Amino acid sequence: MTESVKPRRLTPKGLATRNRIIDAATALIARHGVAGTGIEDVRSAAEVSGSQLYHYFESKQALIRAVITRQADSALGPRIEALDSFEALRAWADAAIERQLENDGRGDCSLGSLAGELSTSDEDSRTDLANGFLRWKDLILNGLRAMRDRGELREDAELDELAFALLSALQGGVLLSQTMRHVQPLEASLNAALAYIRSFATSGEGSRPVG
Repeated sequence: MTESVKPRRLTPKGLATRNRIIDAATALIARHGVAGTGIEDVRSAAEVSGSQLYHYFESKQALIRAVITRQADSALGPRIEALDSFEALRAWADAAIERQLENDGRGDCSLGSLAGELSTSDEDSRTDLANGFLRWKDLILNGLRAMRDRGELREDAELDELAFALLSALQGGVLLSQTMRHVQPLEASLNAALAYIRSFATSGEGSRPVG
C-alpha cells in the first residue's frame, strides 16, 4: 500500500509533525467522517501552518490515504501477536468487543467506516482499503494455517473461507453495533464465526468450549 507523500527521508522532528497531522485527521474523521473533515480543520487541530501540512501531504486525498495506511497498520484493531490458537482467537474477539463497549457503540476511524464513505467514490482509496482488509485477513489466515499444521484443525478446513468469515463477522458486527448502539450484534457475529471455525477442530480440540 502506498501513500501520496513526497519521497524523502524525514527528520525526527518532521516525522513527529507528520504523525501529528495524521493523528488530528484520524480523530476528526472519527467524529465527523471524511466528508465532514476539511483540510483547514486538520491544520487547526494539528496546530500546523498550511505550508507545513502541504509539505507532507499534497492534497486531502493524500492525507486520507495516509490515514487508511495508519488504520491498516493497526493490525486488526486490538493488537494480538499471533492468531494461531483457539485461545488467541477468543482473546482477539473479546478485545474487539471490549473496544466497542469502551466506545459506547459509537463510531471511530476504522477501515470499515472509511470504506463506507470512500469505497464507491474514490478508486485509489478503495484499492488501499481493499489491500488493508486483505492484510488483516492474511493475519487470520496465517494463524489458522499454523493451527492446521499443528493438527488442531482438520485437513479439509477451507482456511481462506474461515479467515474471510471471521473478518466479515468483525466488520458486519461492528457496523450493526455502532448503528444500534449495542454490543450484542458484534458478540453474536464473532461467537458464530468462532463456533464455525471450532467445527473444523480435530477431535481433541473440538470438545472445548468456544467462549
